[in-house]
Amino acid sequence: MSIQTIKMPDIGEGIAEVELVVWHVKVGDVVAEDQILADVMTDKATVEIPSSVAGTVVALNVSAGQVVAVGTEIIHIEVQGSVQPAADAAVVPAPAAAPATALAAAKAAPAPPAPTPTPALATVAAPQLAPTATAPLARPRGALSIAAPAVRRQAWELGIDLGCVNGSGPAGRITQGDLDAHAKRAGHTPASALADQRYAQRNTEEAIPVIGLRRKIAQKMQEAKRRIPHFTYVEEIDVTELEDLRARLNSQYGATRGRLTLLPFLIRAMVLAVREHPEVNARYDDDAGVVTRYGAVHLGMATQTNGGLMVPVIRHAETLDLWATASAVLRASEAARNGKAARDDLSGSTITLTSLGALGGIVSTPVINHPEVGIVGTNRIVERPMIKGGLVVARKMMNLSSSFDHRVVDGMYAAEFIQKMRGYLECPGTLLLA
Repeated sequence: MSIQTIKMPDIGEGIAEVELVVWHVKVGDVVAEDQILADVMTDKATVEIPSSVAGTVVALNVSAGQVVAVGTEIIHIEVQGSVQPAADAAVVPAPAAAPATALAAAKAAPAPPAPTPTPALATVAAPQLAPTATAPLARPRGALSIAAPAVRRQAWELGIDLGCVNGSGPAGRITQGDLDAHAKRAGHTPASALADQRYAQRNTEEAIPVIGLRRKIAQKMQEAKRRIPHFTYVEEIDVTELEDLRARLNSQYGATRGRLTLLPFLIRAMVLAVREHPEVNARYDDDAGVVTRYGAVHLGMATQTNGGLMVPVIRHAETLDLWATASAVLRASEAARNGKAARDDLSGSTITLTSLGALGGIVSTPVINHPEVGIVGTNRIVERPMIKGGLVVARKMMNLSSSFDHRVVDGMYAAEFIQKMRGYLECPGTLLLA
């Protein structure tokens, strides 16, 4: 019997340190070889760390949210017999003890609770092995509850302490079904009957560590605003004809080629406008003082996930027609939301499109995806009265809110780029011809 020490492996790409996001095992767990032990976050994506041996977990040396260097000892696993050390592991002889005595001591000693992931990160953890039992996972006393914001809000309205609810989701996450079942068993009153409690004084506080993907987002946004002098340009677009064309195409081809949202038209308009304004399809290395303009349009799609904002990349968007673009958007967004986007899928974009759909508001000031030099954001479509041909008519209007790096993109060129997009969108037939 020996103790196998597994170290943080070298993930490659010159990465010297990573953040441990979530453990999938705890002290006392029996693990199989190649079983996923933990998820770590690099600058680009989440990476799974597998076990190189089979055995019993005896110690976790790193807590969730901790940033560690490559080569750091992260977990000790007790194995039977002699094991050939892996490249990222070291074998330490187990303390001398009679087998029966050691076994009795292991059974008598309570296992310390495993570090529990925070709510903001549980939703972005990579897929993990589901428990064999169907019963919800019980959490150690004092452990943080893992639940989506909507579930937390309903629990708060019902007056349910999530610490009393066992979760059946990944890593013990509390699902809507878990909350409903608990409320039914406990006989809680629906939220509508708690209106008289809405004005009660509340003094609760919740400290949420900023770790994992949320930490990376915070760092990236701070770096972008610190290094890039943004300027924002807003233009309104009459999308009445575009929406009419989209409806006709969906009616005629939706069943066979797939339905089109607004995004493929926007992407197509960006691709065509970039042909005449390559200065916005670029990346600026301000340390080297070099702007690189790209012929290819590797378009970043800002995508909201349960864990936070991610930007999967649609490569060579200039080669795609409307339906191919729609398929690429669907694949990229689903991969990001399901936690299946690889590191290469989240890097290398040359310009970014961001959209909040119906929540887009009237105007926004999008933050540039550093080191790019431009980002285009869409706002919601609103039908309002406009003067056309001397008559007041109802038109569908939408604003484009765009931001540019003023160090390398002059205001005139940025405005011309957006006006070129406007021309394509207001005369949408040209999107199919160019």
